[in-house]
Amino acid sequence: MSHNRPVGIDQIAAFDTVIDARSPSEFALDHLPGAINCPVLDDEERRIVGTIYKQRSAFEARRVGGAMVAANLARHLRERFHDQPADWRPLVYCWRGGLRSGSMVQWLRLVGWDAQQLAGGYKRFRGHVIAQIEAIAPQLPLRVLCGPTGSAKTALLHALSAQGAQVLDLEGLAVHKGSVLGKVPGTPQPSQKRFETQLAVQLQAFDLGRPVYVESESRKIGQISLPTPLLERLRASPCIEIVASPEARLDYLLRDYVYLGDDGPRLAETLGQLHGLQANETIARWQAWAVAGELRPLFAELMVLHYDPLYARSQNGNYQRLKEARRVEAASLDEAALVVLATGISSIP
Repeated sequence: MSHNRPVGIDQIAAFDTVIDARSPSEFALDHLPGAINCPVLDDEERRIVGTIYKQRSAFEARRVGGAMVAANLARHLRERFHDQPADWRPLVYCWRGGLRSGSMVQWLRLVGWDAQQLAGGYKRFRGHVIAQIEAIAPQLPLRVLCGPTGSAKTALLHALSAQGAQVLDLEGLAVHKGSVLGKVPGTPQPSQKRFETQLAVQLQAFDLGRPVYVESESRKIGQISLPTPLLERLRASPCIEIVASPEARLDYLLRDYVYLGDDGPRLAETLGQLHGLQANETIARWQAWAVAGELRPLFAELMVLHYDPLYARSQNGNYQRLKEARRVEAASLDEAALVVLATGISSIP
């Protein structure tokens, strides 16, 4: 068994299991890729210990906390780790690589496993994520798919990916379609940190010698902000503009947002967010259509009055190379047409 010495981020892959010893809420916010959560203190215990530390003393907090930690470690040994072989190598981390991961490592080593502690903990890893994004984003060979809402840009990314192209699906990572109606029902967006961790993992996997297809985005996708180095690279990269008829786009939007018809009142409430951007009577008309489940006239007007003017403003201001974009005409945006379109796009040098 090797000595107990803090391990660097570059050595993580050498371990069988990565264990996050922080509380469940810290883990939910963000964690190392592939880590499992085995808290030495849960959220309530952590709150209790913190209060004792502030109101009484550090010693008292350690005494009470120590008993909780021992009980949790005993449970993990009985339940989570009971079937691990003698040569199991776990890597443990907490927030800064301090007491929480240290106590778990000590216990696991007493059992006989070659457990190690991640130097600097999650905090160090977080710095690594930001550094990776800052280093890789400016080198990305991006091809930016542009086109107003309803041009099937996300579906095109999926079609390109299915054909073996490299794709960066930012809306997929952000769990949001990027528009006022973009919330994905039943699935919350990840935290900003979680988004950035998953982004960094994806950036590290790209072959920078081959194009990476991405769609044009504004700075925010729902509640998520794109890191500045990536946004700057997006805005400076060559563009491919999808040109589809309003009819084809409307048909695509009605397929893509079909689930919005399931909850008219909620859709009407979301449309209320456009107050101040559209006339009151326009919004009232849209809300009435929403409640009645009349999505076709609703989306037809949203395109003309909201989405298209918004697209014209944001693209012309932000995407320097849109004027020289390669234009790709799409007569239809159904599945078969998207496959053909993707083949055409990937042949553009």
